[in-house]
Amino acid sequence: MRVLFASLATVGHAFPLIPVAVAAQRAGCEVHFAAGEAVHGVLGAHGVRAFRPADCFSEIYAEDIEEGLRRVRPDLVVHEWGVPGVAVAAHRHGIPGVWHGFGRYFPDGIGLELPTRIPGLPGLPHIDICPPSLQDKAFLEAERIALRPMPYSEPGGRQSAADIPECVSLIYLTLGSVFATPELLTTAINGLAHLDAHIVVATGRLDPRELGPLPGNVSVRAWVPQGEVIRRAELVVHHGGSGTMLDALNFGVPQLVLPQGADQFANTIALEAVGAGIGLMSGDVEAGTIADCAARLLPHTRNPYRDASEAIAAEIARMPGPDEVVSRLREVAGR
Repeated sequence: MRVLFASLATVGHAFPLIPVAVAAQRAGCEVHFAAGEAVHGVLGAHGVRAFRPADCFSEIYAEDIEEGLRRVRPDLVVHEWGVPGVAVAAHRHGIPGVWHGFGRYFPDGIGLELPTRIPGLPGLPHIDICPPSLQDKAFLEAERIALRPMPYSEPGGRQSAADIPECVSLIYLTLGSVFATPELLTTAINGLAHLDAHIVVATGRLDPRELGPLPGNVSVRAWVPQGEVIRRAELVVHHGGSGTMLDALNFGVPQLVLPQGADQFANTIALEAVGAGIGLMSGDVEAGTIADCAARLLPHTRNPYRDASEAIAAEIARMPGPDEVVSRLREVAGR
């Protein structure tokens, strides 16, 4: 079976597709991946054939992928929610398609087109990596192929976790690769540094030097192997991006969320609803408030946030893995 994957060229959109792409390769499928060049290095490290559709760098419109469809001639196209144009083009060519989610089904008005509202496009199955207890309740009625979300670190990653100090408490702080600002990261660091913990900060696209002098219990890097760090953390403080939220839930780690935009506010509300974290909206983000909330979430004593997080971790562990999903994809493609 020949499978074409397609996504926006960002970590949050491309990385969730990699486990299925790798599993499809392992099952003997010929795998191609259409995305902007920003994620080609990661895809190539897994042996996945990556190409840039037309002249696009991130978004992919229907006309961008036309030549790729004619050249690859896939039996199935797996298109993530951020590239509805690929779904439209595959349908025009008569190629079976499957949506691939990146977290909770996102709300309207965040700059992405809702897959369920594209005119002329038939209902397609969705690979859903969000545990049902956290998923949008209306979306649970859609045709879904459950897939366990898998924490991802790049092969031979840019920063090993080996030099992150072993300590009683480790807090991981990130605001992702899009929404981080020096001001907000500095505010969060100033609050968290007063706690009896070591703070590991990932700045993403920001130069760590923009944060200036830092307390001795704070380590700052542009990138870290997020899965490895969260596995060792007792608290994750982040922006509410789907990938970081699901990584923390995988390991049963409570979360303090500082949402900035996109789907992050909806993710924060859902996380609070299941009791696995605390959200601070923009008007409440001050160093003292961050410190107070973080102290409530740290496991100095057993707390309900950790219990709720571990319950969802157990739910995630029961979800099907990538190899099982590839078998379902063969059925969709009729192969």
